[in-house]
Amino acid sequence: MSTRTEKFNKEMQRELGTIFQARTHDWFEGAFITVTDVSSSPDLGYVKAYLSIYNTKNNAAIMDLVNLYNKHIRKELASKIRKTVRVIPELSFFEDDSIVNALKFEKLFDQLKEERESRENKDQ
Repeated sequence: MSTRTEKFNKEMQRELGTIFQARTHDWFEGAFITVTDVSSSPDLGYVKAYLSIYNTKNNAAIMDLVNLYNKHIRKELASKIRKTVRVIPELSFFEDDSIVNALKFEKLFDQLKEERESRENKDQ
């Protein structure tokens, strides 16, 4: 990945984060949304943003709201980055479930550790 793309991705992550932070109560029912990662196409015309969603029971409903407000988010993004880019990128949002998966693996490893310790105690 080029330096230009990396800088662009970081700027997109920062600006999208501020938009989500500012609109959390208006659009997203008070859900706390963080932008965990951003990747863009080489021509910077398309952006994939990965979001972690907290403070809600139904992540799918919040993702539906994010997709519903996609054009509004893009419009706010355009007002922030208009002078730094030629084309305002198309946005795609995905839920980042890496934290949930990490917690599942951690729980599984803890269970395996407990089973091993219980077997070792039985053998003694």
